[in-house]
Amino acid sequence: MNTLKVGDKIPEFSANDQDGNTINLSDYSGKKLIVFFYPKANTPGCTAEACNLRDNYKALQDAGYELLGISADSQKKQLNFKNKYDFPFPLLADEDHTVLNIFGVWGPKKFMGREYDGIHRKTFVINEQGEVSKVIDKVKTKDHAAQLLD
Repeated sequence: MNTLKVGDKIPEFSANDQDGNTINLSDYSGKKLIVFFYPKANTPGCTAEACNLRDNYKALQDAGYELLGISADSQKKQLNFKNKYDFPFPLLADEDHTVLNIFGVWGPKKFMGREYDGIHRKTFVINEQGEVSKVIDKVKTKDHAAQLLD
């Protein structure tokens, strides 16, 4: 797993959001962007994380940030997740792991002694030049916005 680091330039990518719209990295050119990766829609940790970002969305926007959530869930699962919790930001469905692999968040994990491949919960802050300015490896799901606004 080769995870992007601070200073790395993000390669152009595109993926479909929950409504089937194609979202490109270049859509955010010249803007500050928060890209958060979560393992699975509608699970307790992912719900807590996304709801914390939703509840603090105004503060994040006031700080100049746009938000994108990404997981390997299907477009339909992302749509259900977004509608259920009324998220104001797009959720990208990366079923083929293209974006997950670009950022280096797909790889071996351990849970209860079992090893498997999955999404590592990480968040990347991207500056106006399209470079990583911050990586959060240890996401506090219930207090994630505070980690970003620090």
